[in-house]
Amino acid sequence: MTYSKFEDDAAVVAFVRAHTDQFTADEPLHVEEIGDGNINYIYRVKGNEGSVIVKQALPYIRIIGTDWPLSIDRIRIEAQVLQTEAMWAPNFVPKMYAFSAEESAFAMEDIGDHENLRFAFIERHPLPSLGEHLGLFLAETLFHTSDFYLDYETKKRAVANYINPGICKITEDLFFWDPYCDHERNSISPPVLEAAQGLWNDKALKIEVTKLKRQFMNCSEALVHGDLHAGSVFVRADSTKVIDPEFAFYGPMAFDIGSIIGNVLLNYAGQFGLAGPKNERDDYQAFLLGEIVNCWSAFHKRFTDLVAEKSDEPTMSQPDYVQTFLADVWCETVGFAGTEVIRRTIGLAHIADIDSIDDIELRAKSERWALALGREMIVNRHSISSPDALNAIALALPY
Repeated sequence: MTYSKFEDDAAVVAFVRAHTDQFTADEPLHVEEIGDGNINYIYRVKGNEGSVIVKQALPYIRIIGTDWPLSIDRIRIEAQVLQTEAMWAPNFVPKMYAFSAEESAFAMEDIGDHENLRFAFIERHPLPSLGEHLGLFLAETLFHTSDFYLDYETKKRAVANYINPGICKITEDLFFWDPYCDHERNSISPPVLEAAQGLWNDKALKIEVTKLKRQFMNCSEALVHGDLHAGSVFVRADSTKVIDPEFAFYGPMAFDIGSIIGNVLLNYAGQFGLAGPKNERDDYQAFLLGEIVNCWSAFHKRFTDLVAEKSDEPTMSQPDYVQTFLADVWCETVGFAGTEVIRRTIGLAHIADIDSIDDIELRAKSERWALALGREMIVNRHSISSPDALNAIALALPY
């Protein structure tokens, strides 16, 4: 694989012409770098009518450089995951056109007619199908890559194929270590420092976080996206697309579900201080909580139906076991959602839902609220039995 960035636009064009048939030979192509992510380079290549997206990985984290090396194999994993997801949830992922190991890059469908979910949330756009779409995507992709569907040999080969240690180490640090100590990678606004220090000294919390870390490291239930935050989802009112599965590996189903629910709750926290009339903010917060219910409901129903329709595993397909299993998944979903809420508030990678609040004191109120909610979700996840119970905690938590 290459260990250098495409040297210029001509190199990106050459890659597209060599590996796809999306453009005619004499069609002029224009290249625009559009990536604002932390790790990779992303380009839009436009022709007279159509366009494609090119993503290239380098052997380090883009925003840090060679001081944080990273396996280039992640681009192979991402390309394969997109193809696997397209088998089971084709309506919810972009089409993959080509992958080149030599150039550590791939080309895929341009979904520029969609908008990033994070900014759709901030702008309070109506998304009536969002929760249902996410729940269906999660049910299809997680079921079909799990022991509920795969035979034991296929599953074990798949686990080996998606071993992703460098990427997983990033998650292990940023989710389960940095926010719970005075780490140099943390980013904490001064008004929130005291609340952060409270978490650092909270032994009960840190024990529960360690339990979640252990599950993340050792529970190979299904092929998880591994980084399912709002920035990895693109939306229209009638469509939802999930991208960027380069953090994928065989892990706990609850991690994906919890990550996206955590992002919904982060926007809920941000809505307290974002611009706009209070009634609009209140209404959107109600919408957000409703989409948590819709997401889990769609996931639960579709997963249950898939087991009944497709599972040949005689012990795991017992209806009573399936419901027990899903209850456990929900419990851990709440915990992982809590770690996402906390790490996005005081860890390395913040989000615009809260950081775009201009008034530092107003922003701090949303941050402290998020930290309190995250702690409650982690420590008391075993007693938060449903999305309605989770939503009741969010509604009752003082702002």
